[in-house]
Amino acid sequence: MSLFDHLDELRGRLVWSVGILLVGFLVCFSFAKDIFEVVQRPIAQHIDGPLTYLGPADAFMMFLRVSLLAAVFLMSPFLIWQVWRFVSPGLYKKERRYALPFIFFGSGFFIAGGLFAYYVALPFALDFLINFGGDQLQADITAERYMSFVIPIVLGLGIMFELPILIFMLSQLGVVTPRFLMRHFRWAVLIIFFISALITPTPDPWNLMVVALPTLALYLLGVGAAALAGPRKRAQDKDEASED
Repeated sequence: MSLFDHLDELRGRLVWSVGILLVGFLVCFSFAKDIFEVVQRPIAQHIDGPLTYLGPADAFMMFLRVSLLAAVFLMSPFLIWQVWRFVSPGLYKKERRYALPFIFFGSGFFIAGGLFAYYVALPFALDFLINFGGDQLQADITAERYMSFVIPIVLGLGIMFELPILIFMLSQLGVVTPRFLMRHFRWAVLIIFFISALITPTPDPWNLMVVALPTLALYLLGVGAAALAGPRKRAQDKDEASED
């Protein structure tokens, strides 16, 4: 495919992705209040009464944002399918057999990252930040500020949990090898801690570790999966070469 063909394909996949998100958004918006009830649970124990809002349109905009966030996770298998459709024209026929595993595990790890953020990272961060003021400060948190706090953490961890899938696919395509990844492990640690620091909303090392250590474990999981699949891939390549 030429450069313009790739750009046209990218435009088509983006249009499909926007359409998919729109469908998911309309579904989630009809349950926006129920979804927000779930989203605000991590902070509910730290405040007295419901979250507040300042402007007349803030409540409506907040429900739009929470619906869009839920739509991303609800439609994640279809969005990842669009990613696969974009990259698959550049793959060999033997490599396209990974379509279903890529979609299944890609969406599964993405959702798992969101759940990890909701049940682990958010409670840790909120405990530190809200209790940091002690008795001298009283939290008066708006729904808009809370959603601005939640969305980067949930989406960021969802994306970071895609790391094993990315490593496995790159190894199967021959871009990287498990030996190369382990030889440059110190750089992986540096990059993971840097990205974790951007996602983590607190300056303390404990919350940083909550994000960084699971990501390091996922990195090693991806390397291990690539190493286990390596002999099988080499055998398949040898068999196909002998057939040719």
